[in-house]
Amino acid sequence: MKTHILLIADGRSAITKRWIDLLHSLDFQVSLVSTYPLTSKLDVDQIYILPVAFSAVGEDAKNSSKNGSNNQSGTNWKKALIQHARPIVLKVRYLLGPTTLSKYQQALLAIISETKPDIIHALRIPYEGMLAMVTPQYVPLLVSVWGNDFTLHAYANCKMKYLTEQVMRRVDGVLADVHRDITLAHQWGFPENKPSLVVPGGGGILFNEIEAAKHVIIPNLEIPTDAPVIINPRGIRAYAQTDVFFQSIPLVLKKLPKAIFLCPGMQGKPVAHQWVERLQIKENVFLLSTLPQDILWSTFHRSQISVSVTTHDGTPNTLLETMACGCFPIVGDIESLREWITPGVNGFLVSPQNPQELAEAIITAYENPEIRRKAKIINQELVISRANVELVRDQLAQFYHQF
Repeated sequence: MKTHILLIADGRSAITKRWIDLLHSLDFQVSLVSTYPLTSKLDVDQIYILPVAFSAVGEDAKNSSKNGSNNQSGTNWKKALIQHARPIVLKVRYLLGPTTLSKYQQALLAIISETKPDIIHALRIPYEGMLAMVTPQYVPLLVSVWGNDFTLHAYANCKMKYLTEQVMRRVDGVLADVHRDITLAHQWGFPENKPSLVVPGGGGILFNEIEAAKHVIIPNLEIPTDAPVIINPRGIRAYAQTDVFFQSIPLVLKKLPKAIFLCPGMQGKPVAHQWVERLQIKENVFLLSTLPQDILWSTFHRSQISVSVTTHDGTPNTLLETMACGCFPIVGDIESLREWITPGVNGFLVSPQNPQELAEAIITAYENPEIRRKAKIINQELVISRANVELVRDQLAQFYHQF
């Protein structure tokens, strides 16, 4: 009989879909509790929807914002209002989200009783791990920690801090994508004698598929062959320094006037369009929609430099993917990313709040092709040795079987 794993995750997420595929490759039976409503089918035995922390609110508006065109000069007032209200919505969700836990925890207990899983795995602390912490003691509970679970969400207010501590005291195993978060897990109450594992959060890098994406044609994107190409794959996030990124572009263009900046996931986002208009950089910036995986990898291959400037992070999958594609990574100088980047050797670390420093790093990287060539070799070997999907699959198989 197959081991039955009940995942508790955002079922819309590409990472959740990858994790499901990974579990199937390990010959596990998989059921899913999604904390968000789903719009597509997933390859699992059973699906349940528990929209904890008001996750179903505003989904229509969010989904409708995915359409748009690259030459859009502005966005309608509704999208702008949603964008500007997001920080307030996050604060309200931190405050009121925990009040929904009790209701959905009772529903989860009924699901556990019905499905009888061998292992439960929550793919994030807020709010999936918080939902799952009522799991009966006879069922092993694992949680994956993301780069901002401890450093951002846990400090939102006293209740979020308390719940994070309670999750860490309940779980039987922790997975993280950086060693820093295992250290923090112990500081938040996770016992030293319980198992932990550090692996990429997306379940590993599909190096062969990424290599094959070199030959995928990027539709509707014409870039001069002699243009420096810089890509920012992080989209709009609360902890991404979008303002710093855009403010660095005019500084780069003074030195590299032909430079092209690719911005997947930013098409139709009011804040991105406003920066482009305000800084008058429309000719050099492509605000792209959310791209299919193979086309996204193809844009990575086409770019010389990748930029990911954040104040909170673990190991972003896009960082590993751009490294696998040969992009020279420029990232924020934060503890988690120092586990991957040695400044001047395989990338640059910059202050997340300094546009001038970011611009200088981009210019230096482009004007030194030998540094980029050496970094490409180092980074591809690093990804293969630490993050290749076959290696991660073996590590995960051993980790799961402990329980």
